[in-house]
Amino acid sequence: MKEGFKINKSANPIIFAVSDSIGETAELAARAATVQFDSGNIEIIRFPYVTDTEYASEVILEAKKHESCAIVCTIVLPEVREYLIEKARENNIPLVDIMGPLIETIGKITPLKPKLEPGLARRVDEEYFKKVEAVEFAVKYDDGKDPRGLAKADVVLIGVSRTSKTPLAMYLAHKRIKVANLPLVPEVSPPEELFEVSPKKIIGLTINPQKLYEIRKERLKALGLNGEATYASMERILKELEYADAIMRKIGCPKIDVSNKAVEETAAKIIEIIKKNEEPIL
Repeated sequence: MKEGFKINKSANPIIFAVSDSIGETAELAARAATVQFDSGNIEIIRFPYVTDTEYASEVILEAKKHESCAIVCTIVLPEVREYLIEKARENNIPLVDIMGPLIETIGKITPLKPKLEPGLARRVDEEYFKKVEAVEFAVKYDDGKDPRGLAKADVVLIGVSRTSKTPLAMYLAHKRIKVANLPLVPEVSPPEELFEVSPKKIIGLTINPQKLYEIRKERLKALGLNGEATYASMERILKELEYADAIMRKIGCPKIDVSNKAVEETAAKIIEIIKKNEEPIL
């Protein structure tokens, strides 16, 4: 008998929440229904990972021991679900099948075929929360705000101002990749933490000087500032690029020229580099 399936006989009504995954949905549905009754003595017991007819049979055997027992099931595997339904019918055990009718109904309004894989909803939720976590990480460790994030990141982006570090970090975050980014400025030495990170996790972003000149001038105009400021001077740009290139050479990290690349294109290149370096982030 599967571990945890044997339960003590109870005089109270019992609902078995049966699932071929962890059983959260079946239990929540059962609880939502039981609160409609004044009696608080209805027990709900979860039976997770019922993935074959042998375990389904054990559920029925346990249910038969109780005078007042019902089954609520969220099983997507057809053969297991049908077996459980049939055996419950044979033994006069009330059963509510949640997933079967839903899958059948949805199948009538779409040409797509159901995957019939247990636990898909949970995996989708996990992917969503990983994405949220990565976005929060990108915001927290944007623009070198906290150098402690460099060691925690899946990818560290370095480069001069206006090389798309922040947009890239946010784009990659939606791919569930935790990214920290750090601006390279001649007057400010990079934090020591940068040189403690594996060069395989660091990506240097470079850009054509003329392209950067145009971007910075437009940026100043958008801010209502004088386009002739030092920030957008070619002399300053060349100095910054030379300094950034020296840092990247010292680290020995791969570099990407973002001059004529869209964020999506650069992000794809970053993912390609990381996968090639076999960093286990995806």
